[in-house]
Amino acid sequence: MNNKEKKNGKDKESNEIKIERGSNTTNSAETENKKQNEQSVENELLEPAASANIEDNPEYKALKQQNDSLTNEVSELKDRLLRKAAEFENYKRRTENEHLNFLKYAAESFISKVLPVYDDLERSLAHINESSNIETITSGLNMIFSKFSKVLEEQGVKKIEAKGMPFDFNFHEALLQQTVQGVAPHTVIEVVEPGYMYKDKVIRHAKVIVSDENSAA
Repeated sequence: MNNKEKKNGKDKESNEIKIERGSNTTNSAETENKKQNEQSVENELLEPAASANIEDNPEYKALKQQNDSLTNEVSELKDRLLRKAAEFENYKRRTENEHLNFLKYAAESFISKVLPVYDDLERSLAHINESSNIETITSGLNMIFSKFSKVLEEQGVKKIEAKGMPFDFNFHEALLQQTVQGVAPHTVIEVVEPGYMYKDKVIRHAKVIVSDENSAA
């Protein structure tokens, strides 16, 4: 046998091996595909049964019922929370409006009490030229003054006692000092402008004249 025949023989043998290997590979792939198809069919057949078994399971039913109950509870709580938030916003807005109105109309009560005094004063001024009796005019003005003083007292406003009192910078403001015999030093001898307190607060110091160091009681 020559070299050429030997070579052809080897090539033929190699081709036969390749064909055999290819055939084996194809068979293996077909087998694998077949197994997968069979498994898929088996799973499809088992799934309804498994599903049916789960739904019939008492534990599954209990868990599902609990889940539905919790879902409804969460929905209800969410709804209640939204309502409470809306109610709080309405309450907040209403409170702010009430606070603003309170500040805006804080003097309403005082003004309502002052208006009658104002009316009396207006009536007195309207008839002052018609009356020639000074005593009548004086009496009417004193009545108005008394009524106005009462309104101020009801609101917690009172006049600061000053004349004859020892000078106190917490209540008095000295405008002038004078030497006065028969009066102790640092005594208020005259009130130029009265001072007032609102409850426990000084809202206007009394402007006064005070005896100096050379004064003697």
